[in-house]
Amino acid sequence: MPAQLPPEDDAAEDDAVDDDAAVDDTSKDDTAEDAASQEIAARALDRVATREGIAVGVATAAYGVSFGALSVASGLTLWQTAFLSLVMFSGGSQFALIGVLAAGGVAAGPSAIAGAALLGTRNGLYGIRTAPIVGRGWLRRFAAAWITIDESTAVALAQPTPRSSRRGFWVTGLIVFAGWNLTTFVGALIGNTLGDTRAYGLDAAAAAAFVGLLWPRLKRRQALVVAVAAFVVATALTPVLAPGLPVLAAALVAIVVGWSNWAGARSGTPSGTPTRGSGR
Repeated sequence: MPAQLPPEDDAAEDDAVDDDAAVDDTSKDDTAEDAASQEIAARALDRVATREGIAVGVATAAYGVSFGALSVASGLTLWQTAFLSLVMFSGGSQFALIGVLAAGGVAAGPSAIAGAALLGTRNGLYGIRTAPIVGRGWLRRFAAAWITIDESTAVALAQPTPRSSRRGFWVTGLIVFAGWNLTTFVGALIGNTLGDTRAYGLDAAAAAAFVGLLWPRLKRRQALVVAVAAFVVATALTPVLAPGLPVLAAALVAIVVGWSNWAGARSGTPSGTPTRGSGR
């Protein structure tokens, strides 16, 4: 017969089993509480990203009215303006296009298209940064490519977690897309009734938009040198070249100066290395 344990040993063994079970239950409770706390924190970050996306989206969409009015003033029709916003959906490129067309007419079309395309290449670079954020699936990535712009990228990369980054990207991009197309249409509708858009200061909207895009990037010496060189070239060539060509010439100079990293080498900062306070 197997040996029988004394009664006190049986009791001790039962107590040990009960203690182990209690520890397991406590561990499960702690794990559940941790998961709940993490979910609450994640939802809070989602709400922050949503609020930021809405604020940026509404503010960006607001100056779509200026673009719509300027577009019809430059010679495009209502439907051409609406189609441009729907398909191109890049404020900087769109303002560049109509700015050159307004100055040079149809003859400046090739320069206008080249300048707009050159500005649009930055969205491709944004796509490299946002690819891990948008999620998987070809349909999701196709839609994300359409709304990968300055604003959606900025809000997404400003978030602390991948989940909140994804929320910020989609909220910002979708609100800007819907708002921009709506306000562009409204601006084009009222553009013909406004007369000279310069009387309302709308002609400054394009310049203000470009300054807004450029200003945060001027915290490093190299970026400042590139901007100044491009500005000087564009200003000097504007009186002597056809509309659109000074922009392309300035872009070429900016590429050469930026590629050489002259200012970065003199300051001891490698190209592309963020400095203190330079942001992303």
